[in-house]
Amino acid sequence: MKIAAAAYPLDWFDDFAAFEAKLTRWVQAAEGADLLVFPEYGAMELASLGGRAVAGDLERSLHEAARQQPAAESVYARLARDHGCHILAASGPVFDGPRPVNRAVLFGPGGRIGHQDKQVMTRFERETWDVTGAPGLRVFDTDLGRIGVLICYDSEFPLLGRALAEAGAELLLVPSCTDTVAGFNRVRIGAMARALENQCVVVHAPTVGDCDWSPAVDENRGRAAIYGPPDGLWPETGIIAEGEMDSPGWVFAEVDLARVRESREKGAVLPFRHWPESRQSVIG
Repeated sequence: MKIAAAAYPLDWFDDFAAFEAKLTRWVQAAEGADLLVFPEYGAMELASLGGRAVAGDLERSLHEAARQQPAAESVYARLARDHGCHILAASGPVFDGPRPVNRAVLFGPGGRIGHQDKQVMTRFERETWDVTGAPGLRVFDTDLGRIGVLICYDSEFPLLGRALAEAGAELLLVPSCTDTVAGFNRVRIGAMARALENQCVVVHAPTVGDCDWSPAVDENRGRAAIYGPPDGLWPETGIIAEGEMDSPGWVFAEVDLARVRESREKGAVLPFRHWPESRQSVIG
């Protein structure tokens, strides 16, 4: 399959048609890709539709972005259908309860496949923004293969990735939103580690650039990349493809998931198989 990972800048929209036009341009630019991955909190650009006062307020921007989500989902669903591809939509707030969760929705040519909510909240999300976790991981059976999603900070926790791999995931998608190079590197290192220990492919799609009208996503650092396990059957660096730092656009890679199964059987090392041996107690 051909994978496209987005390094995605957040824009101001005067109306919903401008958002739809932007998203259409992005999907058209990835024509030929089977799977397109957008970043975490990319949906916060929808808060601009409420005007400057709303977009500039942490709480009101959550509600505005959430209010626009059903219409945005319709655009993603149409584009996935029209282009015959799978799309992980940019994640954003959804109010299923009194406080929002951070949700990423997966679409295929036949429509909405399902969603994954972020599991572990960062300090900003839990202490300042009051965005909540929604426990429960999912593996999506698709025509492309079995896909799991680890939203940003979730990629830094080995047991989450391991749970998805043990449930059959061969491809992990990591949409992210980080405001420092250190934050980006934490997610990058986590994503590469998940590829190594689970002997799978990991797709990292960040937000990039400044967004001066939003206090929530005002600075964005990162580069898009696709990683594999450096186990003898993939690039020695573990990097299948990567873009330039803070450079908007798509990063593409051709990936055969049959090689994931081959890695888990014939790799130079077999961490996926040998994982149970790491479950040990401290002596003394």
